[in-house]
Amino acid sequence: MQKRILLNHDLLEITILRLCQQLIENHGDFNNSVILGLQPRGSHLALQVHAQLKQLTGIDIPLGFLDTTFHRDDFRRRDTPISANQTDIPFLLEDRNVILIDDVLFTGRSVRAAMDAMIAFGRPLTVELLVLVNRKYSRDLPIEPNYTGRNVNTIKSQKVLVEWKDQGASENNVWLIDN
Repeated sequence: MQKRILLNHDLLEITILRLCQQLIENHGDFNNSVILGLQPRGSHLALQVHAQLKQLTGIDIPLGFLDTTFHRDDFRRRDTPISANQTDIPFLLEDRNVILIDDVLFTGRSVRAAMDAMIAFGRPLTVELLVLVNRKYSRDLPIEPNYTGRNVNTIKSQKVLVEWKDQGASENNVWLIDN
């Protein structure tokens, strides 16, 4: 197994700051915007983005977490059942601008499942996708992010690993792993 760093701690901070600046440019005062982190891995990035936006703008943007387990197209195809994460959306999505956040965009199936899961909370006005890493050339569905931290050319045998301090890693880092 070979491990190569894509974003070290410092570059990761700069990348998140750049993504937040793009959100500020496009959403202005965020008066009709909400942030949804995809459980489990997108929630950590959503917390980082939310905190950074609050520091930059002074605005406390509504933040929620969305689990897509039961909306996945491979849910019933697994040998062992997947354990669900908690969905916590304390607001309606009806006529809101949703910023959907995930750490890595790979096949697009998780985002498709998120679109299905969101409908239970209302019909959004718009949905934008923010990802830390966009794995190019691996999409099964025609889904592309509006905001991308880093585009990476990968093959199916590779994996992108995002490590967060609050999950026990020594530093926040993003790795490309060859099996």
